[in-house]
Amino acid sequence: MDAHRRPYLTPEEYLVIERQAEIRSEYLDGEMFAMTGGSFQHTLIIGNVAGELRQQVRRRGCKVCPNDLRVRVPTTGLYTYPDVVVVCGDPLLDDEHRDTLLNPTLIVEVLSPTTEAYDRGKKFEHYRTIDSLAEYVLVAQDEPRVERYLRQNGNSWLFSEIKGLDARIPLRSIECELALAEIYDQVEFGL
Repeated sequence: MDAHRRPYLTPEEYLVIERQAEIRSEYLDGEMFAMTGGSFQHTLIIGNVAGELRQQVRRRGCKVCPNDLRVRVPTTGLYTYPDVVVVCGDPLLDDEHRDTLLNPTLIVEVLSPTTEAYDRGKKFEHYRTIDSLAEYVLVAQDEPRVERYLRQNGNSWLFSEIKGLDARIPLRSIECELALAEIYDQVEFGL
């Protein structure tokens, strides 16, 4: 028997532990994965994106939630904490605790060296199975660059990339546009 093997946790056991924990963890296939804290740049970008989105969508029936709202992917069982989530219309929450969202409209992830491959690959595979998700946005923190995946006719996704501080990225799912100069306000590159 492997002495390092972790015991299998049910989603219900995970949620009991997670709701009492001081640090956040993702959950998949019976295992919890501790999340590390973000860098100053990472956190600054999250705040900038969330602030800009809130200003544009607050009167349209959409809500912006920065990185403390857990999202569950019903089809795969992943529980995760996206950097920014936008939900339009009534939020569909998992249980009476009202702390796990099931119907995000748009998800934003700020790329980090340790999570970039996961955010682009496996995590996006999970996200793509969420019926309500219409747009997925990846924000670089080492240069002014934003990648967007927009759902087209069911399960096709249209990719676009925007670069440069003078550029703007349209977010069609929530009918707004973000200026990269605002996303990267006070961000210092090359650190």
